[in-house]
Amino acid sequence: MKSIKITIHNILSTTFLMVLLGFGANVYAEKSGCWAKFYEDAQFKGNNFRLQGPSYKRNLVKIQGENWDKRIESILIGPKATVTVYENKNMKLTLKEMAKHPVLMKSLGITMQDILEDSEIILHPNSKVHSFGEYNFYHKIRSLKIECN
Repeated sequence: MKSIKITIHNILSTTFLMVLLGFGANVYAEKSGCWAKFYEDAQFKGNNFRLQGPSYKRNLVKIQGENWDKRIESILIGPKATVTVYENKNMKLTLKEMAKHPVLMKSLGITMQDILEDSEIILHPNSKVHSFGEYNFYHKIRSLKIECN
Protein backbone atom coordinates (compact mmCIF):
# COMPACT_ATOMS: atom_id res chain seq x y z
CA MET A 1 0.00 0.00 0.00
CA LYS A 2 2.86 2.38 0.75
CA SER A 3 4.29 2.00 -2.79
CA ILE A 4 0.95 3.07 -4.24
CA LYS A 5 1.03 6.28 -2.20
CA ILE A 6 4.53 7.01 -3.45
CA THR A 7 3.45 6.36 -7.04
CA ILE A 8 0.43 8.63 -6.69
CA HIS A 9 2.63 11.27 -5.06
CA ASN A 10 5.13 10.98 -7.93
CA ILE A 11 2.35 11.26 -10.50
CA LEU A 12 0.90 14.33 -8.81
CA SER A 13 4.34 15.95 -8.53
CA THR A 14 5.09 15.24 -12.18
CA THR A 15 1.70 16.59 -13.29
CA PHE A 16 2.18 19.76 -11.22
CA LEU A 17 5.67 20.24 -12.67
CA MET A 18 4.38 19.78 -16.24
CA VAL A 19 1.59 22.31 -15.65
CA LEU A 20 4.05 24.73 -14.05
CA LEU A 21 6.53 24.39 -16.93
CA GLY A 22 3.76 24.82 -19.49
CA PHE A 23 2.58 27.95 -17.70
CA GLY A 24 6.17 29.20 -17.53
CA ALA A 25 6.59 28.74 -21.28
CA ASN A 26 3.44 30.79 -21.91
CA VAL A 27 4.61 33.52 -19.55
CA TYR A 28 7.99 33.56 -21.32
CA ALA A 29 6.28 33.82 -24.72
CA GLU A 30 4.23 36.73 -23.46
CA LYS A 31 7.27 38.47 -21.95
CA SER A 32 9.51 37.84 -24.95
CA GLY A 33 7.02 39.69 -27.13
CA CYS A 34 7.88 37.62 -30.19
CA TRP A 35 4.56 36.05 -31.13
CA ALA A 36 1.60 36.40 -33.46
CA LYS A 37 -2.02 35.33 -33.17
CA PHE A 38 -3.90 34.44 -36.35
CA TYR A 39 -7.70 34.43 -36.72
CA GLU A 40 -10.00 32.82 -39.24
CA ASP A 41 -12.42 35.76 -39.32
CA ALA A 42 -12.07 39.52 -39.53
CA GLN A 43 -11.89 41.63 -36.36
CA PHE A 44 -9.95 38.93 -34.46
CA LYS A 45 -12.88 36.53 -34.29
CA GLY A 46 -13.42 32.86 -34.94
CA ASN A 47 -10.99 29.96 -34.73
CA ASN A 48 -7.44 31.06 -34.04
CA PHE A 49 -3.93 29.90 -33.29
CA ARG A 50 -0.85 31.50 -31.79
CA LEU A 51 2.77 31.00 -32.82
CA GLN A 52 5.87 31.86 -30.84
CA GLY A 53 8.74 33.25 -32.91
CA PRO A 54 11.00 32.71 -34.52
CA SER A 55 8.86 30.44 -36.67
CA TYR A 56 8.94 29.54 -40.35
CA LYS A 57 5.88 27.80 -41.84
CA ARG A 58 6.45 26.65 -45.41
CA ASN A 59 2.78 25.75 -45.61
CA LEU A 60 -0.21 26.04 -43.34
CA VAL A 61 -1.66 22.57 -43.84
CA LYS A 62 -0.92 21.28 -40.33
CA ILE A 63 -0.91 24.10 -37.81
CA GLN A 64 -1.85 22.82 -34.36
CA GLY A 65 -3.78 19.94 -35.94
CA GLU A 66 -5.76 21.99 -38.47
CA ASN A 67 -5.46 23.04 -42.09
CA TRP A 68 -5.06 26.85 -42.11
CA ASP A 69 -4.20 27.13 -45.83
CA LYS A 70 -5.98 30.26 -47.15
CA ARG A 71 -8.01 30.67 -43.90
CA ILE A 72 -6.25 33.51 -42.05
CA GLU A 73 -8.22 36.76 -42.14
CA SER A 74 -6.92 38.85 -39.22
CA ILE A 75 -3.80 38.97 -37.06
CA LEU A 76 -2.36 40.46 -33.87
CA ILE A 77 1.43 40.80 -33.61
CA GLY A 78 3.52 40.99 -30.45
CA PRO A 79 5.81 43.94 -29.66
CA LYS A 80 9.01 42.18 -30.73
CA ALA A 81 7.82 40.25 -33.79
CA THR A 82 7.92 40.97 -37.50
CA VAL A 83 5.57 38.76 -39.51
CA THR A 84 5.74 38.18 -43.24
CA VAL A 85 2.80 36.45 -44.91
CA TYR A 86 3.04 34.97 -48.39
CA GLU A 87 0.51 34.16 -51.05
CA ASN A 88 2.57 31.14 -52.08
CA LYS A 89 3.72 28.05 -50.23
CA ASN A 90 7.37 27.77 -49.16
CA MET A 91 7.64 31.52 -48.44
CA LYS A 92 8.35 32.19 -52.11
CA LEU A 93 7.44 34.98 -54.43
CA THR A 94 7.20 32.75 -57.45
CA LEU A 95 6.15 35.27 -60.09
CA LYS A 96 8.44 38.01 -58.78
CA GLU A 97 11.34 35.63 -59.17
CA MET A 98 10.25 35.01 -62.77
CA ALA A 99 10.38 38.77 -63.41
CA LYS A 100 14.16 38.41 -63.28
CA HIS A 101 13.89 36.24 -66.41
CA PRO A 102 11.87 38.27 -68.96
CA VAL A 103 12.25 35.70 -71.77
CA LEU A 104 10.79 32.95 -69.57
CA MET A 105 8.08 35.31 -68.36
CA LYS A 106 7.08 36.19 -71.90
CA SER A 107 7.11 32.56 -73.04
CA LEU A 108 4.76 31.62 -70.18
CA GLY A 109 2.43 34.56 -70.88
CA ILE A 110 3.02 36.17 -67.50
CA THR A 111 2.35 39.90 -67.38
CA MET A 112 3.69 42.59 -65.05
CA GLN A 113 0.19 42.84 -63.55
CA ASP A 114 0.41 39.14 -62.62
CA ILE A 115 3.69 39.84 -60.87
CA LEU A 116 2.31 42.83 -58.97
CA GLU A 117 -0.57 40.69 -57.67
CA ASP A 118 1.78 37.93 -56.49
CA SER A 119 2.99 39.24 -53.20
CA GLU A 120 3.97 39.21 -49.58
CA ILE A 121 2.98 41.50 -46.75
CA ILE A 122 5.46 42.47 -44.05
CA LEU A 123 3.85 43.37 -40.72
CA HIS A 124 5.82 45.17 -38.04
CA PRO A 125 5.76 44.82 -34.23
CA ASN A 126 2.44 45.61 -32.51
CA SER A 127 0.59 45.57 -35.84
CA LYS A 128 -3.08 44.67 -35.99
CA VAL A 129 -4.69 43.63 -39.25
CA HIS A 130 -8.46 43.68 -38.79
CA SER A 131 -9.03 42.15 -42.23
CA PHE A 132 -6.60 41.09 -44.93
CA GLY A 133 -9.31 42.11 -47.40
CA GLU A 134 -8.02 45.66 -46.83
CA TYR A 135 -4.76 44.55 -48.47
CA ASN A 136 -6.46 42.62 -51.30
CA PHE A 137 -5.14 39.52 -49.52
CA TYR A 138 -8.47 37.96 -48.51
CA HIS A 139 -7.87 34.29 -47.67
CA LYS A 140 -4.66 34.13 -49.71
CA ILE A 141 -2.05 33.33 -47.03
CA ARG A 142 -0.30 30.02 -47.71
CA SER A 143 2.98 30.39 -45.77
CA LEU A 144 4.47 32.75 -43.21
CA LYS A 145 7.41 33.58 -41.01
CA ILE A 146 7.81 35.25 -37.64
CA GLU A 147 11.14 36.91 -36.92
CA CYS A 148 12.13 38.27 -33.52
CA ASN A 149 13.50 41.80 -33.15
